[in-house]
Amino acid sequence: MRTFSIKLTLILASLFAFVPTTQGQNIAEIAKSDPLIITGAIGTRNTYRYSSTGDGYGSPLSNTIYANLNISLYGISMPFSLYYSNDNLSFSYPQISFDLHPTYKQWTGHFGQSNIPMSSYVMDMSFNGVGLEYNGNKLRGGIFYGRLRKAINDDPTDPTARAPQYKRMGWGFKVGYGTNKNYIDLYLLRAYDCLNSLDEGWQSQIRPQENIVVGVKGCVTPFNWLSLTANAATSVFSTDTEAASIATTNNFDKIFDTRYSSLWRFAGDVSANLMFKGFTTSLSYRMVQPDYISLGTNYMANNYHSLAVTASTQLFNRLSLSATFSGQQDNLTDRQMFTTGGYVYGANASLRLGNYFNIAANYNGYLQKQTDGTCKVVDSTKVHRRLSSFSLTPSFNYETTNFGHGANISFNYTDNKDLNKFSTGESDVKTQALGASYNLNVKPWETDFSLTYSHQKSKGFSSEYISDIATLSASRSFLKEKNLYISGNLSLCYNEVKRQSKSLSIGGDISVGYTLKKVHAFSASASFNKYGDVNITKTRSSLDCTDISASLNYVYTFTLLSIKNKNKKNADLGNL
Repeated sequence: MRTFSIKLTLILASLFAFVPTTQGQNIAEIAKSDPLIITGAIGTRNTYRYSSTGDGYGSPLSNTIYANLNISLYGISMPFSLYYSNDNLSFSYPQISFDLHPTYKQWTGHFGQSNIPMSSYVMDMSFNGVGLEYNGNKLRGGIFYGRLRKAINDDPTDPTARAPQYKRMGWGFKVGYGTNKNYIDLYLLRAYDCLNSLDEGWQSQIRPQENIVVGVKGCVTPFNWLSLTANAATSVFSTDTEAASIATTNNFDKIFDTRYSSLWRFAGDVSANLMFKGFTTSLSYRMVQPDYISLGTNYMANNYHSLAVTASTQLFNRLSLSATFSGQQDNLTDRQMFTTGGYVYGANASLRLGNYFNIAANYNGYLQKQTDGTCKVVDSTKVHRRLSSFSLTPSFNYETTNFGHGANISFNYTDNKDLNKFSTGESDVKTQALGASYNLNVKPWETDFSLTYSHQKSKGFSSEYISDIATLSASRSFLKEKNLYISGNLSLCYNEVKRQSKSLSIGGDISVGYTLKKVHAFSASASFNKYGDVNITKTRSSLDCTDISASLNYVYTFTLLSIKNKNKKNADLGNL
């Protein structure tokens, strides 16, 4: 009890030292927001667990008390929370942060953690700083300066230290003109690591980087049925900003120092899209050179090019068809030991039969193949693999005055096969899955029933796995306001690894909930599970293991203070 008092005293003292977190706000919206609203919740969760195999995984009795308080000041939210569980106390309050986005007509300002959309080859992450955007009918633009990532500077002597990283700063701008059908946008990003943001003990292991990226994105629609798009960027990237500089005769060094560690790379894609009545298709090509990097992106695969085509159509207002095919290959400069290529292909069909039946089918495949690079591929070890997957799903839905029926069956077959002629099949896997479900809504009782069954069989080189699961569930709401509900389910599960093990389990749970005057919420639940291993020479289990759990919960939500916006209140009354 003494420990609890000390912790609570420290927490209460911290209430007077917090800095609130502000959320992005539109200046016009702030005036419409409510001046002050204080809401919160107090609740408790109490859970009992029992397992015949022992309670080493956790305490058999868990008691939790929690409280939340949220202060909303002109739409700016400041949340507090207090959490106590099994003699463990934690408290959270608004952290030091700032995030404001005032808007005036076509102008938007950014202060704090913000995001300005740019080309995916240039920048896809947020920044913490300042920015300004303009979005007119055709003309648009934006500029920003801020931190792209925080430094991670743990003690180098700590064996559990996180991977270090420099603080990264950046600035950039974009400008564009046009409509959705015809437009052009230009982008520029300058990003760099701050050397002094990392301990000297780390600097020998990780070097500071910098780069400048210029991008362009555009679209031309010469006809209503044809549009052409392009997205490209070039990046000059230095892997070590302390490497010696290279003298240049142009003015490029005023914004970027070209060094012996610098790389100049390109990335881009183009596509042609055709749209006819009831039919669409597109053809696209993408190339990302080796070592293409933008410090404004979280991650980007490089050293590959790909070609893709897609098509879709609808026939007779009942049948939808689509297909896709793409090929990709790496090792663009022929400097890798081996070249890896792959093909992805698929087809989908959906057919509506009458008003109640639907059937969907799809096929997806992937083929991977390895060829020569700087080294010659050895036939016995080369990569040559195919993955194929096929699924079929018919469904049925029917409504009457008193009943609602829904049923579907799904079948899936997957084959993952090594095509190397010297392969022994050790990595081959075939999987078959069958699922069925039926849902019944009894409208006079306002009760829902469902029955589901799934079967899966996976077969490998020397193993075979089988799983069967059946579940029956029901739920219903009571009383005039539907504020009392009861739900429950019962399930049976059988798992088998051929020639190794069998197991069977039977489980169920029931839940009850009641809401009083919309602010008091009571709930209780209980579950059990009987399970056990099966001797491989027998056909049923003794179910000698038992898990039981039960919980009681209560939540009270309240509004401590509410000062409404008078203009907003009068507008609401006028709409009545």
